[in-house]
Amino acid sequence: MKLARLEKVELRDQWKDEARDFTPWLAEDDNIELLGETIGMELEVISKEEKVGSFSADILCKDIATDKHVVVENQLEQTDHSHLGQVITYCAGLQTSTFIWIASQIREEHRAAVDWLNTITDDNFNFFAIEVQLFKIGESPVAPNFKVVAKPNGWSKNVKRQIVDDLNDTDKLKLEYWTAYREYVLSQPHVVFKPQ
Repeated sequence: MKLARLEKVELRDQWKDEARDFTPWLAEDDNIELLGETIGMELEVISKEEKVGSFSADILCKDIATDKHVVVENQLEQTDHSHLGQVITYCAGLQTSTFIWIASQIREEHRAAVDWLNTITDDNFNFFAIEVQLFKIGESPVAPNFKVVAKPNGWSKNVKRQIVDDLNDTDKLKLEYWTAYREYVLSQPHVVFKPQ
């Protein structure tokens, strides 16, 4: 049996311009639904190019389940520092607690920054870094693929909270000690190991 090959398509071959081509495509119902399915949210587009002072957020959505706003910032290139600053500025200006940063490639430093934001915030804040890719088989239409690179750790936080509630007083004291020790080690400038 002969199988076809999956062929990766360059994003710029499909969308020449980020603002004029990619953002309107992503804001279409079917495409924002696909993005929502990827991260486990039901998203509804409120507006494109939502004004935030003298800046504009690419897409402002509503999470149907929570009725909270979500900022979507996208790039057709790899992530950069200016877009990280922009997405944080948009969240602050629009009072949103969730951002989705989409790019062709999430740089390791930016994945670490998104992971850090998810670590230092409570369950009310959610930060996603997602890579978008395009594929086709032979002469088939191009198909998008969203790959989650960084996401909130809410599930782990909820599991940890449940475990702590089930501990006896001695075990809670031990957990408190080792948690404080872990935070101390992580605060040192030249940590040679990463505690669990």
